[in-house]
Amino acid sequence: MTELELLGPRAYGESLGRAVLKATAEDFQVDEVLDIPLSGDGEHLWIWVEKRGLNTEEAARRIAKAAGVPLRTVSYAGLKDRQALTRQWFSVQLPGKADPDLSAAENDTLKILKTARHRRKLQRGAHSANGFTLRLTQFEGDAAAIDARLQQISRQGIPNYFGAQRFGHDGGNVVDARGWAARKALPEQRNVRSRLLSAARSFLFNQVLAARVADGTWQQAQVGDLLAFTDSRSFFPAGEAECSDPRLAILDLHPTGPQWGEGPSPASGASHDLEQAIAAREADLRDWLISAGMNHERRILRLPISGLSWHYPSPDILQLEFVLPAGCFATVLVRELVDLVPVGQTDSPCVF
Repeated sequence: MTELELLGPRAYGESLGRAVLKATAEDFQVDEVLDIPLSGDGEHLWIWVEKRGLNTEEAARRIAKAAGVPLRTVSYAGLKDRQALTRQWFSVQLPGKADPDLSAAENDTLKILKTARHRRKLQRGAHSANGFTLRLTQFEGDAAAIDARLQQISRQGIPNYFGAQRFGHDGGNVVDARGWAARKALPEQRNVRSRLLSAARSFLFNQVLAARVADGTWQQAQVGDLLAFTDSRSFFPAGEAECSDPRLAILDLHPTGPQWGEGPSPASGASHDLEQAIAAREADLRDWLISAGMNHERRILRLPISGLSWHYPSPDILQLEFVLPAGCFATVLVRELVDLVPVGQTDSPCVF
């Protein structure tokens, strides 16, 4: 499957150049933003970890082994990229135990930066945001045009697509999900089941968002839309008055799209009709998500970019810094600027 099939059209026009992302781990840096004051006591040891070239599950396994505890007692807020330099929190439940020596978990790929005690474990999804520092190397493009587009993005946001990495190589997760859906069956392995269900929901959401980018309504509230604030999972219907809410203009309030599951879509009017039509095109996936017991949820269509700044350390390097809400994809911002070229190649763009 192509990038356009998986995501949809760009919001601001064609690519303005090309570049390489992730030539080194330092080119893609992520810092978890966790607004939880730690109590300093309790049976849970919280650990601030820096990792490179290492996924979150493997880091958790190494921490569990070094601490001498079962893996199930190690928690984290979210998954972070393997091919990156990331900093994130873990917690380990240690009732009645002293802080363990965790040095055995450390090497060139994992460093423990600090630890603190807390009365509760770290819950999945507890982080409010992620801070990104991206360095686009071998940059070729019009710097003035890039600057103008970044200024526009800073004012207007970008479509909140799920990134191509959600769908696997060449969309393989969607292909596999369609196969299981056609058989009306679910994978037995929990991690595979979760991955494919997530890919299917994300794909249907992207299709709705792509249609609204194409018709120019992704930034606009329509009567019948369901609206949500940037950092809230709750939503409410839009009438005439809500469509003129000034918080829409300041990128605090947004129209939403469906994450399919049980129950009818609460949207109405044109938004409802569009969502139903797109789901009907993928009826097997829609029905599969419903039969799996997924809940119908909503996701904002427009993604505001907080703290966006950029500069050029050299003419062929563009460095971006910004903050995104948890669950949003930094590569979607890059896609609005340039085509990405695989490391060591200069003639075939791709997406990471």
